[in-house]
Amino acid sequence: MLPIEDVLPEVVGALRTHGRAVLQAPPGAGKTTRVPLALLADGAARVVVLEPRRLAVRAAAARMAQTLGEPVGATVGYRMRGEARVSRDTRIEVVTEGILTRRLQTDPSLEGVSHLVLDEFHERSLDADLGLALAWEARGALRPDLVILVMSATLDAEPVARLLDDAPVVTSQGRAHPVATRWLDAPPADPVRAVVDAAADALAAEPGSALAFLPGEREIRDAMALVRPRVPRDVAIHALHGSLPFADQRAAVAPARGGRKLVLSTAIAETSLTIEGVRIVLDAGLARRSRFDPGSGMARLVTEPVSRAEADQRRGRAGRTEPGLCLRLWTKGAEGALPAFAPPEIARTDLAPLALSLAEWGAEPEALAFLTPPDPGAYEAARALLHGLGALRGGRITDHGKAMARLPLHPRLAHMLLTAGRSAAPLAALLSERDPMRGAGADVARRLDAMGAPEMGGLRAEARRLARLVPDAGPVSAGEAASHAYPDRIGLRRPGEAPRWLLSGGKGAAMDSGDALAGQRLLVACDTGGGREARVRLAAPVAESEIRAAHGARIRWVEVCEWSRRERRVVARVEERLGAIVLAERLWRDAPPEALARAALDGVRDLGLPESPAAERLRGRVAWARDRGAKLPDLTDGALLADLGWLAPFVTGVRTAADIAALDPLPAIEGLVGWEGLRTLDRLVPATVEVPSGRRLPVEYGEAPGIAVRLQEMLGATTHPMAAGEPIRITLLSPAGRPIQVTTDLPGFWAGAYSEVRKEMRGRYPKHDWPEDPSSARPSTGTRRRR
Repeated sequence: MLPIEDVLPEVVGALRTHGRAVLQAPPGAGKTTRVPLALLADGAARVVVLEPRRLAVRAAAARMAQTLGEPVGATVGYRMRGEARVSRDTRIEVVTEGILTRRLQTDPSLEGVSHLVLDEFHERSLDADLGLALAWEARGALRPDLVILVMSATLDAEPVARLLDDAPVVTSQGRAHPVATRWLDAPPADPVRAVVDAAADALAAEPGSALAFLPGEREIRDAMALVRPRVPRDVAIHALHGSLPFADQRAAVAPARGGRKLVLSTAIAETSLTIEGVRIVLDAGLARRSRFDPGSGMARLVTEPVSRAEADQRRGRAGRTEPGLCLRLWTKGAEGALPAFAPPEIARTDLAPLALSLAEWGAEPEALAFLTPPDPGAYEAARALLHGLGALRGGRITDHGKAMARLPLHPRLAHMLLTAGRSAAPLAALLSERDPMRGAGADVARRLDAMGAPEMGGLRAEARRLARLVPDAGPVSAGEAASHAYPDRIGLRRPGEAPRWLLSGGKGAAMDSGDALAGQRLLVACDTGGGREARVRLAAPVAESEIRAAHGARIRWVEVCEWSRRERRVVARVEERLGAIVLAERLWRDAPPEALARAALDGVRDLGLPESPAAERLRGRVAWARDRGAKLPDLTDGALLADLGWLAPFVTGVRTAADIAALDPLPAIEGLVGWEGLRTLDRLVPATVEVPSGRRLPVEYGEAPGIAVRLQEMLGATTHPMAAGEPIRITLLSPAGRPIQVTTDLPGFWAGAYSEVRKEMRGRYPKHDWPEDPSSARPSTGTRRRR
């Protein structure tokens, strides 16, 4: 007997009394197939059961129908996109989650449905969160008799119960069979090899079949190539992932014929499936998730550690039918660092489908019961995309948006199909699924040409179904059709050898240099990987004439006057733009002076302030005075570059980096200080000081005021010179201009260290004066012969 049997009366009673409940049952408890049948036995008119994956939908319906001794489609049926097995007699209907949201949009009262069961809610898919939010509002407004049951294996049930007005929580304890758990002594260097090694050892030492969890299809392919020679011959090896045809998925789940099997699976096998004969689970501890970046409008796949909840789900697969063994291919110490739960899809995915659904429903996210509300920034980015696609206008859904919402596609692909017509249906079918020819280059044309192959039968059927949903608009190329779906990803190739494109949305994209599309001038990036510069995984070449025909209303002539960092000069041109890409350009010969000046100032920001010793000395004096309380402007680099308006009158005719380097900023800085400021500065911080030779030397203001002067020019000085109320730091130079002494006490130097300096210097420079008593000698500026 399955563990869930013990709590079925409690579940049925809670729903009969409260009309809502949360059921928490561990993996293997039997909730997916036993609970709907119990509701049916209690008199439910029609039960709709939501499952997160198509394989789980078929498996759950088949198992319940088998329990009743009936074929699928009689009392128990199922429905998913493009496929349904239901009849007038069907009272339990197992559906994929998107089916529910579509049904609620067309029939908010869910007429005829008495019970709604959301299974595996811990997976927190976007459709499950949205379906619960819409169903809960419909229950409150239209169907107070609608019974809602949320079922989960590992999710914390209390927050869900609070969301549903403190719904009762029923907990089923215990697995059907115990599962022993083992860990590695040290972290593996290669997860794939770790799975292969563990599979070979476990299948040699243990009876039964094995299920191995790997993050993605690539790792599954690598593992299959490595593991075949290392396992006993009676072990059949199967892959299991979402891209496989249903027949292959069914073979992986079915009992092994005459022996054992090893199933290499993605997370698809975590929930709702009993893979016959499995008593060994090998868990690489990794999951591959899509993370959407609203800033770039692109998603990237990341491989990251599983959560503790996911690890428990995977472990539970080993105890479904008999006592099992779980080998966790990480150290026991690393387990504490795993997150408790995986991030919900609503927190990491593209929210455009959600925004379109809520626009059709006529509600804002904050008005609905979301366990995790959508991020406001990501949600607004999704709405901006929908505005660009014509689905929204003034915040409200348009007729075009309603037509988009009725199509079982992402809003981008729905817009493409409605705009380009039936000829775009194969492309829509292709882009709505995983790439069936991964590794075959980026060109979508190769996939479209291959759709006649037997293994592409599912895509062909989906293309035919989509074509029936829209009118015929005549033939359209794949590139032009794709440009309707991705108007922000029309790419223009950048100059240079490397295959890199600037996309119309402003982002960059790159491609492997050996790809057949690497030399394409214009393309549409249909599938991209994330990063600072996106990697193009799927693309369609497109002609400029097609871009102009499809997006002519968005093409604008724009006057541009800017500083070019690449050319290091001011450029003035008129550009024909589609978003960020430039289709054509010409010189802007009559650019206004103020625009040229702004561009030149941007050049100054790029290159930095031009060098000027006189300007630097003035800035030093101002900084010295400001440090001592003077009311003078801030002349630091940061302050001057932050607002270059003070320099604007002086950049007339400045066009190049050489012009900027030749620019003397002193007059502009003096103008910034002002006449009164300069008078205050002269009074407080003198610019020069007169030395005994009669020359006036500029004073440098750093930590202390300072001058550099030949020693002979200071002869005869009996007091130390001052500036700004402080002794000047004097660097005494040799006749050759080399420093020989630094002092702030010239009389003390004469009386002390000078004698040693004189001994050393008079032999080197015999033609210059080195008097025994420097304080009474006459200053000089040259040799004795010159004088």
